[in-house]
Amino acid sequence: MEMLRRSSVFASEVFDRSPTDKELVSQAKALCREYIHSRLNRAGIGWSKPEHGLAASGGTLGEISSVLLWLGDELEYLRPNVYRNVARQLNITVASESVVSDAFLAVAADIFSTGVTWGKVVSLYAVAGALAVDCVRHGHPAMVHTIVDCMGEFVRKSLTSWLKKRGGWVDVTKCVVSTDPNFCSHWLVSAVCAFGHYLKTVVLHLLREK
Repeated sequence: MEMLRRSSVFASEVFDRSPTDKELVSQAKALCREYIHSRLNRAGIGWSKPEHGLAASGGTLGEISSVLLWLGDELEYLRPNVYRNVARQLNITVASESVVSDAFLAVAADIFSTGVTWGKVVSLYAVAGALAVDCVRHGHPAMVHTIVDCMGEFVRKSLTSWLKKRGGWVDVTKCVVSTDPNFCSHWLVSAVCAFGHYLKTVVLHLLREK
């Protein structure tokens, strides 16, 4: 938990300037840890929330975490079955680190195969949270760190340029200030529709020979 606290402090200090790739990845992982802890607690698994959780700590990264969690709640509320039992939907075992890593990265690649939006970013965090719940429930809590590392790897390879153009993770907070009442529902429904497509696609991807 000390690692999460240090990541939060480090990430919160860089929002007054253009973030570097390394900082964006560090923030992505800190946000992922917070998202996963939230979903594990909600599932009643008994995973204690970090004493210095981002949402509770305040500051810019804390605000971003709160927004990300709220948007995730809305997305998961629209289609609760989509973001449950992800491991079973993907037909994978969560006992293997390589299988979990390959599955998460394959899902991520397919989500963003047609471009990047904040809806897709939130969807990927929802997948991370759901997959982490599956792993812990099946007795493999160490896979939480694997999922967080995979999130960092994907952000580093595929999302840093996009994030930089928007000023970093703080741009997600703009998603909740739109005056258009149809904005949120349209934005989230689009993300859910994308998820239904890529879940089927990723199964085929995982079965291909490497």
